[in-house]
Amino acid sequence: MLLVIVALDDELSRQPLPPGVVLEHCGVGKVNAALATAEALRRHAPRTVVNFGTAGAVRAGVHGLVEVTRVRQRDMLAVPLAPRGVTPFDARPAELRNGGTGLCCGSGDSFVTGPDPWLVEHGIDLVDMELWGIASACERAGVPWRAWKYVTDQADEEAADDWQARVGAGERLFLAQLAAVLCGGN
Repeated sequence: MLLVIVALDDELSRQPLPPGVVLEHCGVGKVNAALATAEALRRHAPRTVVNFGTAGAVRAGVHGLVEVTRVRQRDMLAVPLAPRGVTPFDARPAELRNGGTGLCCGSGDSFVTGPDPWLVEHGIDLVDMELWGIASACERAGVPWRAWKYVTDQADEEAADDWQARVGAGERLFLAQLAAVLCGGN
C-alpha cells in the first residue's frame, strides 16, 4: 500500500485514487505533518509514503512538478547550541535523503517571501512547510519516502498571491506522476 500525504485539500482533492493508494491530509506545518504522518503510518502500515505539495522556488530555473530527494530543516535556530538547521542534542543528520536523485527542499514553519542567503549556501532549491516533518516520521519508522512538489511561486514578495493563484495547478501533473510510479515508471 502507498500512502500519499498532502497538507491541504486545495493541493490534492479527495478524489478517488488508484487501488492500493490511500490519501491523508496533514494540515500546514512541520508539527502537523509529523503527527499526521506518524498516526497514518501506525494506522495504514504503508510500504512507501509519498508527499505531494506546493513549494516556492529559491533557485532560478526550478519550476513545474519536481522530485525532491533531500530535505533540510530551515528554521531550527538554536544557536549557540547547534548551527542553524540542526536540532540540538539530536544525532540524526541535518539533511534527510531518500536515496534518489532530485532537488533539495528547505522545510520550515514560515512562508518564505524574500531572499535568505542561508538557503543558497546550503544548496536549497525550493521551500515548503511540511516535508521535514513527513520525512522525519518516515525515517524514525523505517518507511521509505518520496516527494514531489509543484512550484507555485518564487519565494518572493509576491509569493502569497502567486501561491493562492496556483495552489491547485499541480494536481493533474502529480496524478500523472503517481500513475507512472504505480506502473513501475519513476
